[in-house]
Amino acid sequence: MTARRLPSGGRIDRSRKVRVQFDGRPLPAYAGDTLASALLASGQKILGRSFKYHRPRGLVAAGVEETNVLVHLRDRDRHEPNTQATMVEVFEGLTSTSQNAWPSLRFDLGAVNGLMSRFFGAGFYYKTFIGPFSGTKFWMFCEGFIRKAAGMGRAKVLADPDHYEKINAFCDVLVVGAGPAGIAAALAAGRKGDSVILVEQDCAIGGSLLSEPADSPPDAWLAKAEFEFKDLPNVRVLTRTTAFGAYDCDVFGLVERVQDHLLAPEQGRPRQRYWVVRTKRAVLATGAIERPMVFAGNDVPGVMLTSAVRSYLNRYAVLAGERIVVATNNDSAYTAAIELANSGAIVTICDMRNEIPAQLGQEAKRAGIVVWPGHAVLKAEGGKRVKAAQVVPVRRDGKAIGRGVRVDCDIVTVSGGWTPTLHLWTQRFGNPQYDKDLDAFVPTPEKGAFTCVGSLIGSPSLREALAQGDRAGGGTGEEPGLFGRSDFWGRNLLPVAIITKADGSIPGKAFVDFQHDVKLADIDQAHLEGYVSVEHLKRYTTSGMAADQGKTSNLNALARMAELRGLTMSSVGTTTFRPPYTPVTIGAIVGHDHGLNFRPTRLSTIHGWHEENGAEMIDAGAWLRPWYYPTKGEDINDAYVREAAHVRRHVGIVDVSTLGKIIVQGPDAAEFLNRVYVNGFKTLPIGRLRYGVMLREDGFVFDDGATARLGECEYFMTTTTANAAKVLANAEYLLQTTWRDLRVHVTSVTDQWAAIAIAGPKSRSVLSDLTGTDLGNDTLPNNHFTHVKIAGVACRLHRMSYSGELAYELYAPAKRGRTIWETLIAVDASYQLKPYGVEAMGALRIEKGHIAGSEIDGRTTLKDLGLEGFASGKKPFVGSVLRKRPVLLDAMRPSLVGLEIAGDIGARAGSLLYGLNAPTKGHGEGWVSAVTYSPSLKKNISLALLSRGPQRFGETIQVIDFVGNQRLEAKVVSHHFFDPEGRRQNG
Repeated sequence: MTARRLPSGGRIDRSRKVRVQFDGRPLPAYAGDTLASALLASGQKILGRSFKYHRPRGLVAAGVEETNVLVHLRDRDRHEPNTQATMVEVFEGLTSTSQNAWPSLRFDLGAVNGLMSRFFGAGFYYKTFIGPFSGTKFWMFCEGFIRKAAGMGRAKVLADPDHYEKINAFCDVLVVGAGPAGIAAALAAGRKGDSVILVEQDCAIGGSLLSEPADSPPDAWLAKAEFEFKDLPNVRVLTRTTAFGAYDCDVFGLVERVQDHLLAPEQGRPRQRYWVVRTKRAVLATGAIERPMVFAGNDVPGVMLTSAVRSYLNRYAVLAGERIVVATNNDSAYTAAIELANSGAIVTICDMRNEIPAQLGQEAKRAGIVVWPGHAVLKAEGGKRVKAAQVVPVRRDGKAIGRGVRVDCDIVTVSGGWTPTLHLWTQRFGNPQYDKDLDAFVPTPEKGAFTCVGSLIGSPSLREALAQGDRAGGGTGEEPGLFGRSDFWGRNLLPVAIITKADGSIPGKAFVDFQHDVKLADIDQAHLEGYVSVEHLKRYTTSGMAADQGKTSNLNALARMAELRGLTMSSVGTTTFRPPYTPVTIGAIVGHDHGLNFRPTRLSTIHGWHEENGAEMIDAGAWLRPWYYPTKGEDINDAYVREAAHVRRHVGIVDVSTLGKIIVQGPDAAEFLNRVYVNGFKTLPIGRLRYGVMLREDGFVFDDGATARLGECEYFMTTTTANAAKVLANAEYLLQTTWRDLRVHVTSVTDQWAAIAIAGPKSRSVLSDLTGTDLGNDTLPNNHFTHVKIAGVACRLHRMSYSGELAYELYAPAKRGRTIWETLIAVDASYQLKPYGVEAMGALRIEKGHIAGSEIDGRTTLKDLGLEGFASGKKPFVGSVLRKRPVLLDAMRPSLVGLEIAGDIGARAGSLLYGLNAPTKGHGEGWVSAVTYSPSLKKNISLALLSRGPQRFGETIQVIDFVGNQRLEAKVVSHHFFDPEGRRQNG
């Protein structure tokens, strides 16, 4: 393979040299090159290694269909694996490395797999590792090695430094593909005044015209079109943009590579942009991909698509070889062959057809090309590069009928027909129809809002493609300026692209899918083993499942399957096309929705004080809450025990602004609460508050909280932090669908109120001093509220306890929350008031035996949690019927208990419970829901749900964490560990 850069021609800018590296060595390149064209021009033969056998591979294509040359781009945090070299525009400072090879491309130890290829055929993993003679242990042993060998590139775990954008757009006409037909459609629609978006995955518009010789007649038409687009403000041209998906309601997904052609994005600009486009009409001008031919050695570096060799010649001024054999079965290869010959190459055409159009034969002869009708390449000889081609006479079915001849060459180009790029159409409309004359599956030209034009539907000439595009855009079909070649599509096609000996054998490895090393023999083997569905064939052989998604392999695999089964291609059909058809960067789809931006992080108005005073924070739903306040040298275990003990002895405050807060207003507010809570709320007097429990419709506990009656028709409901949004959504659902007669409004006021809980024996004294208000039992009994002022701020003070201590909750306007907090912190030192975090708050609630989210996990009922007494027998409520299902009343159901853990080690949440002498199998008799060390009891305790729990007080049971390999014993006790009579909170 003696590729070289020509001294003139091409569409590159020779005045701008670009510094590029590949595998650590400099690579000459010019602006306008791709990494692939620069590599080809450098003369390097081996550019990649195959996935399974690590066979040496070179370039096959020039566009998005490239299957062999995948590279790593850039390094460090901008490292990007599995990038097609053909789609990488060179830029100053570009660094690239090969992949899937060690220690180097030229000498890859992984190539030893090729020596054992007969054992690595289709279904190798299933047959070797999952079978009657290979048990689970053998598979588990081998799995690690297989996983290390799997994959092609190696991803980095560093954070992506770039950002991505999402945008929604609307248009009258979306044109996908800016080749000649697509340009004609966009121009026609734009001239009519329609809003148009023209999408092109290349860096420039033109499509197949960019592979024409520079300064040819099409260039003048293309330049005129580009100039006209600038004068049409209603036409948006998006280059470097891939339309990867077509969805219902004529919605398309696009990814624009805004800054991928630079070393790093410019300041403030996104690397890529994800477009969601909604259109009234879509014109698909996505073109077609040339199909390889299947013969022995067709993967040797130097076997390339004819259209690719033409693109490298005319667009990048790179002559791929000096002695070229062109293997074809249609007309389209002749133009490329003639241009190659005119560029100085010695060209031989092996045409499978016995009859060749006279004009093509004459043009080839004038260019000095030797044409062999009725001949094909049986084998490409060579290991690390093509050295020769074995050319044989063949029948119309591709079988050799005589002795061949060896032709020395350094390039074999193949043109086995064309495959329309119809993925967007099939994503919407399903299976396409097979066209026997084109030997291809083609879409319906008009269906729904879609119009297909150009080579996508097999247009015979450039003139016809332009006419189709013009009509699709609303024109007359008379777009002037170009006259086309008759071989725009590969006309006069002989629908055979598989070359074998007369007996059907192949003298070497012949590949269908280059990237996954799927041989023709693998397709044959799948047939012998009974695979008759194209979907099963795909998965069993992995053909078409690589990064290229079968762009060059699918049709040949289907053709072989049809031949073996004795069916037509139409009967065999195609596999399902799913988006994305071409690789899409995950970052573009994610956009800003990652890390801390994955969902909004909510902060209370007191958050700044917590951070300034050394609090360790923890996620609580969408909120960040103080976990604990460590002193020097403390870890979490020391800190939360100290904080909880301090609350029991003195007084502490905790930020509970995260509680859900909902205002319920309206004449029927009491009736509404009566229905959503299991206990009654109609009789709740103004100025009082009450603890309530909600059920789901299926009878399981949904949420709990306290609700205060502020006025005759107004209530203030609190919910758990985690369920705030769910409770509000459920309330709105009930009012809008089930109870539409109730005159009630529910409004979230979570963000309007800061909330602070003050707990401990000295809490009343602290608040009385600050407010100047008598807060004694006679003035403010438990479950009452009053209005007070602190630091001049009007607040509402609820007397209620979550910790089991004398406690209050203080509600203040959110923007004054920090003021109130700092005022409390600054009280007289004799009170010893200190803040505490959610870990200590959890320890206090476990000591008291209060339920929380870990007990309200969607599996528990009122009976399970010992709350059956709250349920009113005088009224219906949500879940009141289904909670009485026999299965939920079963006496064996786990119910809430306390556990006193034996020894000095605490249990782990989620541990399973078993009787002391019971076998430790299955899911046990219950589970641990919450754990803590109790500073009041000086022991490790837990809340748990245990079968027949209250009947087993005093029993010793096993507490087992199989994952953490921990086995403990515990005594079953009441879950009310601390002050079960409630003297402290009511004192």
